[in-house]
Amino acid sequence: MMVNENVEQTLETSRDKVMTFSYDTEREKVYDKPVYKGTGDGMSGESGEYDVVVIGSGMGGLACGALIAKYGSKAIVLESHIKMGGSAHTFSRTVNGEKYSFEVGPSIFEGLDKPSLNPLRILIDALDETLEVETYDGLGYWVPTSNTDGTGPTRYWRFQLGDPEAPGGFFEALREHAEDGELAIKEWKALCRRLKTLGGSTTAVSLLNLRQDAGFLATTAGSLPFVTTHPDVFLDLPLTFDSLHKTVDQLVTEPFLRNFIDTMCIFCGFPAKGAMTAHLLYIIERFFEPSCAYSVPVGGTENIARALYRGGSKHGMKLQLNAHVDEILVDDESDRAVGVRLKNGAVIKAKRAVVSNATPFDTIKLLKNAQTPKIADWRATLGQLPRHGAILHLFVAVDAEKVVDGKRLEDHPTWQAALARGGSPAHLVIQDWGRSMQDSQNLCSFFIPSVKDPSVCPPGKHTIHVYSSGGEPYEPWIALKPGTPEYEAYKAERAEVLWRALEKCIPDAKERAVFHIIGSPLAHEAFLRRDKGTYGMAWAAGSAAPYAGLLGAVLPFPFPNLKTPIDGLLRCGDSTFPGIGTPSAAASGVIAANTLTTLENHVDMLESTAKKAPIYNFLDPGPFQWLYRPFVSALTPSSELRGTPESAATAGSSSLDSNPAINTTAAV
Repeated sequence: MMVNENVEQTLETSRDKVMTFSYDTEREKVYDKPVYKGTGDGMSGESGEYDVVVIGSGMGGLACGALIAKYGSKAIVLESHIKMGGSAHTFSRTVNGEKYSFEVGPSIFEGLDKPSLNPLRILIDALDETLEVETYDGLGYWVPTSNTDGTGPTRYWRFQLGDPEAPGGFFEALREHAEDGELAIKEWKALCRRLKTLGGSTTAVSLLNLRQDAGFLATTAGSLPFVTTHPDVFLDLPLTFDSLHKTVDQLVTEPFLRNFIDTMCIFCGFPAKGAMTAHLLYIIERFFEPSCAYSVPVGGTENIARALYRGGSKHGMKLQLNAHVDEILVDDESDRAVGVRLKNGAVIKAKRAVVSNATPFDTIKLLKNAQTPKIADWRATLGQLPRHGAILHLFVAVDAEKVVDGKRLEDHPTWQAALARGGSPAHLVIQDWGRSMQDSQNLCSFFIPSVKDPSVCPPGKHTIHVYSSGGEPYEPWIALKPGTPEYEAYKAERAEVLWRALEKCIPDAKERAVFHIIGSPLAHEAFLRRDKGTYGMAWAAGSAAPYAGLLGAVLPFPFPNLKTPIDGLLRCGDSTFPGIGTPSAAASGVIAANTLTTLENHVDMLESTAKKAPIYNFLDPGPFQWLYRPFVSALTPSSELRGTPESAATAGSSSLDSNPAINTTAAV
């Protein structure tokens, strides 16, 4: 095993350890990465000229492309893979003539079934699109009996959405499972009171109201009535971006409740220590509403991406699949991004902007010939940003009707528990409370979409995606060659924890398996186009990240700016605000699109969307926008994002056209 500091920290983890992984993308050794046939060769795509060129069709890229097209710009989204959606895509396998479909990424979605505070749902409505989903109201937990020493048999409990006082609700779970249930309830209520004002701000202004220029004063003006009646929100504003554990440590002592809070944060990559307080605000404000529900997109998560694609394509957005971007083209004289060069040599010009939905580590690799000191410093800084580790995947198809030791699947009490109260397809498994929740050999999740959506597999079967936390070290994997006995043995060894997690619910999962596929960090890297298979950037909340912009000067803002030192180059995705998670990534793309359009276009979108449902009223900037609009309208978009005919024209001149375009386009 290749061992360095990244690997060493994972060998023996502790609960209070915050793990991040460090690399220097600018200076690292170049490895021969394995090629997977199912990812495409990246050789499609044709030359052209657009107002905005978006790199990557993850949630951020699709959201940006769709909305900027709605705003009237000519936009193209370029995807290296043969499937759109980034981690939100689905793949299928046919075995014995039967088709099985699997999720590869996000699986827990709240608020997609109807208008809600979820920015992804708001965007779908803003684009006048629909998404068919099935709903459920609880998340299954499989945890050690002891909440203090991590030992003992597994215990199952269920976090139920909705009224915490209702039968089976959160408070009943606390009374049943916490060491001191009444203390846990008391401390939870105290935490909610402490964050009440900040939580209320989630219904005063939406992420869709944000933009990164002076125009935000007008687009967020609808929040002024809330601010004037809750002036203490200004004092708490730094807390929004600060590490949640600082508040939790002051108010929560009950072990079970502290564990629960950590698990609700871990999907952003960190437990409470390292997670923004903002992460819990949405949960407090939304998850305990009576109508709250989790959603399973019917037909697979890829249909979220398809909804965004449909929303953009009807406004002229173009999507090219299997079109790998090899380089972001920067004009030497103006230090301006003027287009991209594809792997096949085709040049696509950008009149106004290039938007990268790739990770910062992948984005800087595309700036091959940008050498000014300003750009060099930015590249070096982003290349050294801390990141989360990789993820292990296990995809399993099981036969529910098969009789194993005299039992069908439905005969197992653990399966019956998982299907109680309407069924919980999403589950979280903790092996040991004493170890880090970022440890890929400790915390795992599994998702069984077929519990709610039988269309993804044959009758009598289930498809299951089991995955680790984002703490799998990459170094041992790159030393192995896929297909060799050593690689297959290591895959089986590291994935054993995923089988153990699934066996909490399905004790005879291995015997019931029709087939299974183990996805290593190398496969994760190849299929999701994320350097070293990383779960994402990992700047722990509590201090400002490099290049955090104006917010970073006054607040502990843990994200690099979506704007960059290169004029005409923006970033979006889960390495920018508001962070990791499908709704957050989509919101980042919306903010990028808002930043690229005029204030008038942005306000029109907000006002029209606000009319679609009463819960969206808070989107409308209202009459207070006119306090600012006359003064800031002319400043939007900011000057470096307006583009010039001259800058666009230089994209195709001299050496940029040294390779002829190959006109093979894979378009949806």
